[in-house]
Amino acid sequence: MDVKSLSEEMLFVTVRIDTTNTKGDAGSGTGFLFVHKFKGTEYLSIVTNKHVVEGAVKGGITFIKKEGENPKLGDSFRIDFDNFEKIWHGHPDKDTDITVTPLAPILDFMKNQHKVDVFFRTISSSNIPTEAQVKEIDALEEVVFVGYPNGIWDSKNFTPIIRKGSTATPYALDFEGAKKFIIDASVFGGSSGSPLFLYNSGSYTTKNGGTVVGSRFYFLGVVAAVFFKSSVNEVVSLPIPTNSKDVTIGQEMIDLGVVYKANTVVETIEHAVINHA
Repeated sequence: MDVKSLSEEMLFVTVRIDTTNTKGDAGSGTGFLFVHKFKGTEYLSIVTNKHVVEGAVKGGITFIKKEGENPKLGDSFRIDFDNFEKIWHGHPDKDTDITVTPLAPILDFMKNQHKVDVFFRTISSSNIPTEAQVKEIDALEEVVFVGYPNGIWDSKNFTPIIRKGSTATPYALDFEGAKKFIIDASVFGGSSGSPLFLYNSGSYTTKNGGTVVGSRFYFLGVVAAVFFKSSVNEVVSLPIPTNSKDVTIGQEMIDLGVVYKANTVVETIEHAVINHA
C-alpha cells in the first residue's frame, strides 16, 4: 500500500493498546504518535488517556511492520510491558486525562532486540491550529477520529477504524472552563485516546460563507470521555470504558464525547521533559 493521502496517513498515526489489571480484566484503548519540538529538540511520544493505563500491571502496544518504505499490512509486532502504568507520564493537572511515554526507546528496543522496523506516521504540534486559525473554526465543524472502538480493527491488516462526527460546542470555547470541548459522535470503549482532527478535503466553507478550494487539516484533541444517561433526569460525563465490564446496566451513551484540546498534549510532553531532564 502506497500511503499518499492525508486520510491514508491517518491509518498509521495510531497504535492499539491492550491492558490487563490486577484482577486479570482485559482492556483496550488507542494511542497515537506525536512529535513536538521543545527547546530545540524533537520529542517523539505515544499519547493516550490516563484512564487507559491506570491500574494496568501488564500492557501491550501493537505496531505495523515496515517493508521498504511502505507498511507491511498483515504483519504486526506487539511489544509487551510489565508494570505498564509506570512507563507513562501524566498531565500535571490530575483532572486532565492525558498521558505520554517516549517513543524513541521503544523503537530502538524493537530494532535492536527484535530486528523489527515499524511503519508509522506522526501528528505534529505544528498541526495544532494557531490562535488566528482557531478564530476561523466555526461552531459546527465536521471532525474525524481514529482508533479501535470496542477493540474493533481490521485484524487482517492491523489498521484502525476512522469515524466521523461534528463539534457540539465551539472549539474556541473551553467547555465548563476546562481545556476541552464536546463532539456529537458515537464514542465507544476502545476509542479512549483517539486523536481527533478537523479535516476538509478538496474544499471547505468559511465562517463567512465563502468557499475555499483546497484542504484543511488540524489536530484538535484527544477523545477521552462520553456522556451517559444513568436515569431519567441525570446525565453524567465519565471516562470512556476500556472494557465492557466498565459499563453499568442502565447506563445509556447519548452520543456526546468529551475531547481534551490539543495543547494539553504539548503541556504533558513539556512537563515530562522538564521533570526527567
